[in-house]
Amino acid sequence: MSAITAVPAEAALPQALRRLRASRWRIGALALAALALAVLASLSLGVQSQSMGTVAQQLLSLLPGLDGLAVDGPQRNVLLQLRLPRTAMALVCGAGLAMAGVAMQGITRNPLVSPYTLGISPAAAFGASIAILLGWNNLPAVGAWWTVGLAFAAAMVCAAAVLALASLRGVNAMVLVLAGVAFTYLFGALTATLQFFASEQQLAAIVHWTFGSLNGRTWHEVAVAGAVCLVCTPVLLAHAGALNAFSAGGDDVAASLGVAVARARIAITLAAVLSSAAIVSFTGVIGFVGLVAPHIARLLIGGDHRALLPFAAVVGALLVLLADMAGRLLFAPVIVPVGIVVAFLGVPLFLHLLLTRRNEMAS
Repeated sequence: MSAITAVPAEAALPQALRRLRASRWRIGALALAALALAVLASLSLGVQSQSMGTVAQQLLSLLPGLDGLAVDGPQRNVLLQLRLPRTAMALVCGAGLAMAGVAMQGITRNPLVSPYTLGISPAAAFGASIAILLGWNNLPAVGAWWTVGLAFAAAMVCAAAVLALASLRGVNAMVLVLAGVAFTYLFGALTATLQFFASEQQLAAIVHWTFGSLNGRTWHEVAVAGAVCLVCTPVLLAHAGALNAFSAGGDDVAASLGVAVARARIAITLAAVLSSAAIVSFTGVIGFVGLVAPHIARLLIGGDHRALLPFAAVVGALLVLLADMAGRLLFAPVIVPVGIVVAFLGVPLFLHLLLTRRNEMAS
């Protein structure tokens, strides 16, 4: 009897896998279509709204041989110099932070871990606060880059310190998280200390930076942040199998499957930290994207990191783009920073995870 029932079971497995892959492709195609529509909406809506057809025509005119479709005028300058780099930065920000969140949750087996948990964003805020307090942010031509440079340097110092402490215990996942939490509080306290010595104008600039915003983004900033994420993405994708092993059974299972545990954890952490630091250095503190987007993606397509990483990037980009549009349009002409809008979305999910995964938190 067992031999008779084994054949249908073995035949059903490939069919189930094909259905799963087809379902993932359908969900992925729908997500990409929604993202494309959101991009057109973001480029179209604003103080001076344009039709999606006009926006599509202007975008097509950028392609070789189609420059005849261009329509010159103020609206084209607004589109190419203001809305397009802002939208591009939203895509880079959402995709990069989402993939970093997936990676950190995978190697720590903790559903509440994100790049923010490792202290990256608070450290970047501290670096930016130093630049603002010293007045370097007001230097002609290079002021903004001083702010970005110090924010990035502080974030990388924090990452190096967290990894160094974790290395003392064999790059243990628990030590990694606890060290990140400790440095989160440390850099938060350092930033608060600097605020006591800041003038009213400097204090306002520091607080505004910590809100997280896409206002005033330029093509140079998009290029730098995008290039860093482009370098880090193949590293994360190459370690998708290792992330599956980590999330399935931790270090012991990963080691039994031939994964070099310490080396893989360091490579994944460095890639996640580097991309996150590059993003928050330009945009300010945008929390919860690295927490929310991975969970949404995981609920839709499952936990296989080979599909989860790219799909989470699409979900994260869509989330930041929709949050930015909501911040621009709901209270116009006042623009609510995207970091605030994303937090409104992230806090309910965070509380939901705490309430529904008590056993995981206890263990």
